[in-house]
Amino acid sequence: MKKILIFSLAMLLGISAANADALTGGVSTVGLGNKVVDANTNAPISGAQISLPKQNYSTKSDENGNFNLNANFSGNTIMSVKKDGYKPFSLTIDEHIAARPMILGIQKSNGREVVIESAMLHLGDNNFSAGSANSDQFKLKAIGPFYTKTFKMSANTLNLNNYLVIGSIIGIDTAMARSMGQNSVRNSFSSPPEVYFNGTKIAEIQLNGDNQKIKLPNNLIRADNTNEVTIQTGKNLTQHAYVDYDDIELMNLSIQSE
Repeated sequence: MKKILIFSLAMLLGISAANADALTGGVSTVGLGNKVVDANTNAPISGAQISLPKQNYSTKSDENGNFNLNANFSGNTIMSVKKDGYKPFSLTIDEHIAARPMILGIQKSNGREVVIESAMLHLGDNNFSAGSANSDQFKLKAIGPFYTKTFKMSANTLNLNNYLVIGSIIGIDTAMARSMGQNSVRNSFSSPPEVYFNGTKIAEIQLNGDNQKIKLPNNLIRADNTNEVTIQTGKNLTQHAYVDYDDIELMNLSIQSE
């Protein structure tokens, strides 16, 4: 009998700040064959785009929701699943996970999501060691030590719980990430990436992982006006001769209101 791989997106997160919450991811996955299904009804979803951005690989689910990953890779890589009318979803996998049957359950959009960025982003200075978390997967050039994007939120979101959702993030080299075995850097560690909303720091991200949700304080939301989110990567805390930014990559940034 084939082994069944079961995923849980109730991640062990390292998010900390006065206004930040560590919560369960908005998309669940359970395994029994390579298929994309509706998380609530288990109905197969056709035409979903499944991609491995680092491998420049993309495929779509068929009329029964089935798909194959015919790509060669080793180590952790980010897999993205996109379908109109559904929430953005990404998952960090490796060759062992990819070799087993998977069913990916994605959730329908409630119409209140704001997609900030769906592409892969590389933050840092392109200066990292071979032992850095997932450095073997870095193929993009860094855009700099931070990413900023403006977007609008409607007035009715003030009556809801609002979250910044980071689909996947890799490359974090904090002391906590090292203690969890997420990197093999021996003699250094970095400060955690910081998340700012409308100029106020709302979280620090200590660990690599998927579907990390950060609560947005409603008192900081500019309803019907321009809001701004900034993610700034950490710095090597053992390098004092110059500023050495931690290189990280992330994908699928969105605002979700519940």
